[in-house]
Amino acid sequence: MSNMKVLPVLESEIELCCPPLNERPLTAEEAERTAVMFKALGDPVRLRLFSSVASHEGGEACVCDISDVGVSQPTVSHHLKKLKEAGLLSSERRGTWVYYRVEPTVLAAMGALLTKAASA
Repeated sequence: MSNMKVLPVLESEIELCCPPLNERPLTAEEAERTAVMFKALGDPVRLRLFSSVASHEGGEACVCDISDVGVSQPTVSHHLKKLKEAGLLSSERRGTWVYYRVEPTVLAAMGALLTKAASA
């Protein structure tokens, strides 16, 4: 028997940075915010780290569990810092280790950005 509870994602809690790309042209400010996110994910190591955190059991991962991406530990820390600065990850220090998580709203906002706008 599991103690885990599946909670629904409430659409009203999703803070979108921008409308879907095919809804209207992005403003300069929206394009700037979106580019930061895509630039952070444009590096293969960062994309692997983001995917490792996002898919990790329990929705968060200790840095000790996600460091096997083919680069040194200082490089992993650098890439995690870039993902955090882009607003894609959040972190919490627990004793010696740092735990990273992808907020559900980030994944939902990214999906909404790339999803075709609903027709009325």
